[in-house]
Amino acid sequence: YLFFFWRYWPVLRTTQNVSYQFSRTGQNLLNSTSGTDGDLSYPSVPLFPLLTLCCHVSLCCKYLPPTAIVTSERLKALRERMRTHNLTAYIVPNTDAHLSEYIAERDKRLTWMSGFSGSSGTGVITLQKAVLFTDSRYWIQAERQMDCNWELQKSVWVTAIGQWLLNEVPAGETVGLDPFLFSVDTWDSYHQILEDANRILKMPEVNLVDLVWGSERLPPPTNTIYRLTDDFIGSTWQEKVAHARSQMEQHSKEPTAILLSGLEETAWLFNLRGDDIPYTPVFYAYTLLTKTDISLFVNRSRLSPEALQMLTAGCPGSLCVKVEDYGRIGDSVRKYAHQDGVMIWIGTEYTTLGLYKEIPQENLLEDDYSPVMLSKAVKNSKEQKMMEAAHIRDAVALIQYLVWLEKNVPKNSVDEVSGAHYLDTLRREELYCQGPSFQTISASGLNAALAHYSPSNFTAQKLSPNEIYLLDSGGQYFDGTTDITRTIHWGEPTAFQKEAYTRVLMGNIDLSRLVFPPRTSGRMVEAFARRPLWEAGLNYGHGTGHGIGNFLSVHECKWHEGQVRPHTCLWPFGDSRSGGETTTGQVSPVLEQHSMISWRKVWDVSLVVCCLLVYKWFALSISNPIFR
Repeated sequence: YLFFFWRYWPVLRTTQNVSYQFSRTGQNLLNSTSGTDGDLSYPSVPLFPLLTLCCHVSLCCKYLPPTAIVTSERLKALRERMRTHNLTAYIVPNTDAHLSEYIAERDKRLTWMSGFSGSSGTGVITLQKAVLFTDSRYWIQAERQMDCNWELQKSVWVTAIGQWLLNEVPAGETVGLDPFLFSVDTWDSYHQILEDANRILKMPEVNLVDLVWGSERLPPPTNTIYRLTDDFIGSTWQEKVAHARSQMEQHSKEPTAILLSGLEETAWLFNLRGDDIPYTPVFYAYTLLTKTDISLFVNRSRLSPEALQMLTAGCPGSLCVKVEDYGRIGDSVRKYAHQDGVMIWIGTEYTTLGLYKEIPQENLLEDDYSPVMLSKAVKNSKEQKMMEAAHIRDAVALIQYLVWLEKNVPKNSVDEVSGAHYLDTLRREELYCQGPSFQTISASGLNAALAHYSPSNFTAQKLSPNEIYLLDSGGQYFDGTTDITRTIHWGEPTAFQKEAYTRVLMGNIDLSRLVFPPRTSGRMVEAFARRPLWEAGLNYGHGTGHGIGNFLSVHECKWHEGQVRPHTCLWPFGDSRSGGETTTGQVSPVLEQHSMISWRKVWDVSLVVCCLLVYKWFALSISNPIFR
């Protein structure tokens, strides 16, 4: 008590209420009466209860912000399992067995272990420490959500994680991971860093987090998998299968099969949808497509009668889909891969090490993305029209929301949470809407500087006419997926805010006027978007845009931590670290930019089209339904 009183008396004597946060070392941080720590809002705590906290400063996680959870017992149980398997460290990624970007609750192992709920991150637990590696979008969020058992490392690269392990794990000792949660590229990176330095990589037969999680972990989903009607598909599944088989025939390596591990690939190929992952209408499944057979690995009881009839109508024959149990994928791939004269074509971005190692190298054809994933990225004319219609209806809901905000924000009656809920309500009233395409980012004031801020009852701030309001939101419709962002200020922005916003707008204009040759990389194109900011010494730390699905994932091009190589992202404006190429028919929400204060202005959708020039170069067609 005496130490606390001496240390913080200058602050305490000038205020009646203070807010608090414990850092990862357990130190008590005091702020002003506003109840914020920069961009974090906490309930104000009366002076006397706060004084009682000082005796617990040395007791990790005794008192925490309301956004954090205590992980002591979970870490203790995991470390007991690690000792049983002779592991000094265990790596916990934030993905599922299909290497999905967005995952179901039952697959959020990192969230359950650490409390961190961001979509990008890797946890490393040793017998003494627990560390989260994540990128700049989530640094502040991680500080809010983790207790002081956890340390934050501000990097996502495998090289950084590997170097940390070299410093913490003695030579000759073992690091464990689940092979069904890592791609072969990530495994190779860890292997090169660790085993060359005499650290042993081990793959336990079971996931250790799942053992600790036990019966509290949600069971596998049982909800119905349904077919899309003909009104909402660009091609029949039979046409898509025929196209994939023609790509096998035309390939110089003459592959005999394509293995589809990404959830979006199977959903798109068969025109099926499900609800296994929030905001993304996909379902747990694999597909093994050969020149003569089609095997869909999914629990048969989940298929609706209409879906099952559609898949089996061509039986027997080359367009007959054999529905096999989801858990048999490993055995089936192994059995097929060990036949003479076969070659399996895979996309390494979505194929786990666990499946990859079932295929002999001489029978394996690797690309970053499968041919089905690439075909899905290029929308045909019907898909383009559907997406345009979906965006127009989505714009109606957005305009209604902006009008509602203009009337109610001056009344001080809207906060971040209530605003997001109202927009979701407006969207659901639109034709074919199935809900949001991701959790709405509704951020006021300093919260707008967080790239992936999600409001909660603990952190929600009132929307003010005198502060920036950032809205990043989207909807799922039977005929398309939307993703829009708007930055709003109802009062008088500062001179710097005006300049930052204007420079982002200049980047939009420069990009929308760009004409470029075929196969131009996304990295080259996005330099035009960044140039106005660069000229002022500003920049943003994430990609300029991404692909978007037709009633599928809001992010159609993805990159994994530390795995990006040249030409891995084939959509127009991917992460700045990728060198992807463009082709006609690709669609992207463009231009998502942050400055130091997180200004964003996103044209809702861009389409790569062919210019009427002598040599037929490409250009962007920018569609912005909200202003029609």
